[in-house]
Amino acid sequence: MKFAVVRFPGSNCDEDALQGLRDAGHVAEYAWHENSDLSSFDAVWVPGGFSYGDYLRCGAIAARSPVMESVRAAAAAGAPVIGVCNGFQILCESGLLPGALVRNSATKFVCKDVWLRPEGVSEVWPVRAVGLIRIPIAHGEGRFVAHEEELRRLEGEGRVAFRYVDSHGERTPVSNPNGSVHDIAGIFNEGRNVLGMMPHPERATRPSLGSKDGLGLLRVLNQVQRT
Repeated sequence: MKFAVVRFPGSNCDEDALQGLRDAGHVAEYAWHENSDLSSFDAVWVPGGFSYGDYLRCGAIAARSPVMESVRAAAAAGAPVIGVCNGFQILCESGLLPGALVRNSATKFVCKDVWLRPEGVSEVWPVRAVGLIRIPIAHGEGRFVAHEEELRRLEGEGRVAFRYVDSHGERTPVSNPNGSVHDIAGIFNEGRNVLGMMPHPERATRPSLGSKDGLGLLRVLNQVQRT
């Protein structure tokens, strides 16, 4: 698939995303945040970093960039869209995903490897195919929160894509690095073609990076055809 990797002022995981997607067999090119046309792409990656210096709220300014109109259009057309870390925050701020990412419960920046258990059901993002994975996090505002009604819908509709777990795949108090409700590490939109997650699969695509577990997630789209 041909991915647009969106770049905002302050993005710092765009190069990782570009190289990770190419390692997974995709075509990937950058798309500047002022670009209002993504029609030549099959899928969109909104990367991590500190867009606009995280002023106001993380992702709040980026969510209003011209490119986001095209991202919304792509999502509405059923194209695969993924937002990682700051990208997840941007997708929530733009209304493409419910809930919000707020300050970690320990009020500290956390940078370490975590274990994820895929749970969500999606034909576009068949995350269950990757199984239990270990990939890194790096965030200060990664605690997912949502209203009770939104949480019930996410849980009831199978839209929790990933949960933080231990190395055995079990949810424990110490396996959750930021205090996210229900140990949620990633979610889908209602159409299940938009995926937001705090951990970084693009930073775990080669053994030299400490893990290549993220590569499997990037490869699950190889057989997906855009309609």
